[in-house]
Amino acid sequence: MDATQAIKLASARAWRTYLGGKMLDEFYGVTQAKDSHFPEEWIMSVVSARNAGREAIQDEGLSMVAGAMPPVSLKSLITANPAGFLGREHVACFGESTGVLVKLIDAAERLTVQAHPDRPTAKALFHSDFGKTECWHILDGRPVNGQPPCIYLGFKPGVTREQWIALFECQNLHDMLDCLHRFEVHEGDTFLIEGGIPHAIGAGCFLVEIQEPTDYTIRVERTTPSGFQVADFMCHQGLGFERMFDCFTYGGFTREETQKRWKIPPALLREERGGHETELIGYQNTDYFRMTELKIDSSLQLDAEASFSGIYVLSGKGTICANGVRQAFQKGDQFFLPAQLKELAIQKASDQECRILRCYGPKPAVKQVIDHVQM
Repeated sequence: MDATQAIKLASARAWRTYLGGKMLDEFYGVTQAKDSHFPEEWIMSVVSARNAGREAIQDEGLSMVAGAMPPVSLKSLITANPAGFLGREHVACFGESTGVLVKLIDAAERLTVQAHPDRPTAKALFHSDFGKTECWHILDGRPVNGQPPCIYLGFKPGVTREQWIALFECQNLHDMLDCLHRFEVHEGDTFLIEGGIPHAIGAGCFLVEIQEPTDYTIRVERTTPSGFQVADFMCHQGLGFERMFDCFTYGGFTREETQKRWKIPPALLREERGGHETELIGYQNTDYFRMTELKIDSSLQLDAEASFSGIYVLSGKGTICANGVRQAFQKGDQFFLPAQLKELAIQKASDQECRILRCYGPKPAVKQVIDHVQM
């Protein structure tokens, strides 16, 4: 498949331990939508979900080329032509991995309190060059049991490893949550969640998550809020119940310090007659990914990049023109933009507001290879 054209990708849903997905289905126009264990859509994905008991399901969450028969995965395209699809500089740093994964998440219940390894810890414990630093951008929300959407983020000052293990062993959920800061969230809010920082998405959040491309999730709750029993592996990811606590960063910050450190304000990048672009998370915030939002008023030329990116249509209809080839798009469509694609323009085609997310992988020059990490 041609690495000089925009590649349209099919929607990929992934099973999770928590309930949700009703707002995600409604986003796609499904009537009588209901919450289920498929609350996430994975975008620009070259990794598969890690779910105990579902090992026989191959490549769950993997992005596939829309309409391709026989099926073709984005991963296979990249493997066949890494430099063409990802860019030579990116491949020199990260090989055939995109280094990024994007998800739409609709949570009908609070997710279990969890953390993900940072890069040094992921290298030491999972032999992975990638941890799971992530970022949440709130798209919408719904009240659940009369409560507004919220998130839990970061330990309060003074929380120790010994205290956290003790709360896990007795499954004292009230005190677990009390160890974390709780923030009500609104459309447009953006939070960075660094590897090692405990967190939980609250009930009622509909958000886009951009993250490092792994599914290493350390959970400290043995039962989800809706009553689903969490398998041992889904808690410790194969590390065992002692070593899994190596994945948390202890100590903590005050509420004000937490907001200042991890709540990211939007930054207007450019404003033109045909539209404007706002940076939601940038390389000045983290080396691991970048995400902008495009608002198309008529038409907008996109900058050529030395590396790949991906776009996801939040609203509106229009046409994407890449190297002279035009493709129509509508709400919910997604495209992978290979590194060899040098000419790209987006044109609005209806009176509806046209909003598009553009997502980037890691900054190549800062990749750190960790050969030996002492834990």
